[in-house]
Amino acid sequence: MPIRPKTTTATVIPCMCYRDPNAAIQWLCKVFGFKKHYVVPDETGGVVHAELSFGNGMMMLGPLTKGDWSKLIRQPSDLGGAETQCPCVVVENADVVYRNVKKAGGEIVIDIADQHYGGRSFTCRDLEGHIWNIGTYDPFHPPRPAKRAKKKAAK
Repeated sequence: MPIRPKTTTATVIPCMCYRDPNAAIQWLCKVFGFKKHYVVPDETGGVVHAELSFGNGMMMLGPLTKGDWSKLIRQPSDLGGAETQCPCVVVENADVVYRNVKKAGGEIVIDIADQHYGGRSFTCRDLEGHIWNIGTYDPFHPPRPAKRAKKKAAK
């Protein structure tokens, strides 16, 4: 079942490294609903660079290599499962994505729940242990409290 993203404007594009970018691309597309925007293969069928779109947002990913940029990156498995960042993906229905993650064997680290600031969300790990927050709260269009009708005083 495809996930329909809410309409937002993204100007920040997270970049992540994966030991197996091909598997990561397939998992992120199948489970979260990303779409392949641009994928640059290497001569052996691996991935040099990939861009995945989601609504108006995008992420980039590539292989964990010995290059200058990759030397700055550590995988969650190198840090005892810890992360220093977490992409947040705004979806129409967090429950659908939650079920997709569980079905695909992803680890739920914070269970799905309604949030006090609005929306419904959960936090999970992808197939290589990266942490993702998935939810319906859209900071570009936060929920507004309903206006209450004033009661007319009985005469």
